[in-house]
Amino acid sequence: MLAKTLFGFEDLLKDELYKLGAKDIKLGVRSVSFAGDKGFMYKANMALRTAIKILKPIASFKINNEQDLYHKIYNIAWEDYLNKNGTLAVDATVHSDKFTHSKYIALKTKDAIVDRFRDTQGERPNVDLRFPDLKINIHIDRLVCTVSLDSSGESLHKRGYKTATNIAPINEVLAAGLLLLSNWDGQSDFMDPMCGSGTLLIEAAMIACNIPPNLMRKEFAFERWKDWDVELFETIEASLLKKTRDFQYKIIGYDKSPSAVTKAKENVKNAHLEEFITIKHEDFFKTQKAGNNQLHMVFNPPYGERLESLDVKDFYSNIGSTLKHNYPGTYAWFVTSNLEALKHVGLRPSRKIKVFNAKLEARLVKYEMYAGSKKAKKQ
Repeated sequence: MLAKTLFGFEDLLKDELYKLGAKDIKLGVRSVSFAGDKGFMYKANMALRTAIKILKPIASFKINNEQDLYHKIYNIAWEDYLNKNGTLAVDATVHSDKFTHSKYIALKTKDAIVDRFRDTQGERPNVDLRFPDLKINIHIDRLVCTVSLDSSGESLHKRGYKTATNIAPINEVLAAGLLLLSNWDGQSDFMDPMCGSGTLLIEAAMIACNIPPNLMRKEFAFERWKDWDVELFETIEASLLKKTRDFQYKIIGYDKSPSAVTKAKENVKNAHLEEFITIKHEDFFKTQKAGNNQLHMVFNPPYGERLESLDVKDFYSNIGSTLKHNYPGTYAWFVTSNLEALKHVGLRPSRKIKVFNAKLEARLVKYEMYAGSKKAKKQ
């Protein structure tokens, strides 16, 4: 199988697969391949935090032209995977000098499949782009074509808990990956001081309690497959739920927008995590840390791309001074694609990790705020 992910998250996904019990794990670009049985495929879809899709390859071959593609697709025993009156959808990605039009490749694939059904069974399946019984993925790399079944369906970042979002909400897979890159393990208090619709808070709570991220999803694509095994799925689900753990610390979210606070609370409620997460209407720049416990902070401040009224220099300088003066004993991580703005924080980051937020190149940066001076801490 092949698990797809975001750029820079390949090692995180590899570690997740290893801990879940995958075999034969190999790193790719924005993907990790692995081996496992049907039950493991169900488990991977439910439990992986940094995967976007789980594909199951069923054929791979060399092709020289479109006609070649048509014949080789036609020769696959599609009736093993789909009923003649079922529905299908095809998507294609192409990295090749010879084949350049992914939509045409998808169309040619669909033609070959429906022609086979018409020729062998007298009836043909229909196309349904929204809720197909079988979602087929074609990947062409130069002259090698890999045909896979998409076991996930909608992207796995659609966890099912988010009904309310703000402007520029952070993708759930990106949020989980940033938390894992920050080494968040649920062993301290956690804070997101600019929490927006609450995604980082919810993903942090699920990591802390070891809750599978996709429990709330309405459907996975494999539930429409001919070999769908509901008993096996429920057994896997129960075994994952047995591995959840208690969390003894606090998870706190602030936002200065009342509408963001309302939305975040609604999403937390949908995720059934109210007992772990507290959200308050606060302006971070007017707050200070409560108590002396170590605090782990991860947030996604405005970048300037999405808030025209923002004075970037002033805003990022305020982040730096609030952390420095009001948050001792804190590991503060935040992500920004405004690399210029980082110069105004006025603190030296101890880590910088390159990530992508949608198409924007960004940095996840870490600032270590010591209680007392750093020199004293070292001594």
